[in-house]
Amino acid sequence: MNTTTRTSTAERLGRAFGRGWRAYARRERRASNWLVSKGMPRAGATALVWVAKLAVLGVLLYVAFWFALVMLGVAAAGWAAAANTSDEDEWPFTDLTELRKTPGYDPNLYNDTSHELYTDD
Repeated sequence: MNTTTRTSTAERLGRAFGRGWRAYARRERRASNWLVSKGMPRAGATALVWVAKLAVLGVLLYVAFWFALVMLGVAAAGWAAAANTSDEDEWPFTDLTELRKTPGYDPNLYNDTSHELYTDD
């Protein structure tokens, strides 16, 4: 019997996400401290970090907006293409009288038994 507990996939993903978040916060703090060491006021460094975050968020929202717009266009094009299909056969003539008016009509090819030129072989 095995007494060791196994970590679930959700726990492993959570730990990986936490490590990534801590690394991001550490780099952000390091960048802010570097700006302060170069003579920028602490409030200015904090504001600059927030401006960078908001700029990245703005770019992500901009890309997401255009991606959603393209996907809506693709969906609308698919809907329009599906709406243009008919349930009827792709036969170009509506009835037998129009078919008989076409040049070169042969009643044997269409099994038109009511036509006077139809021959039963």
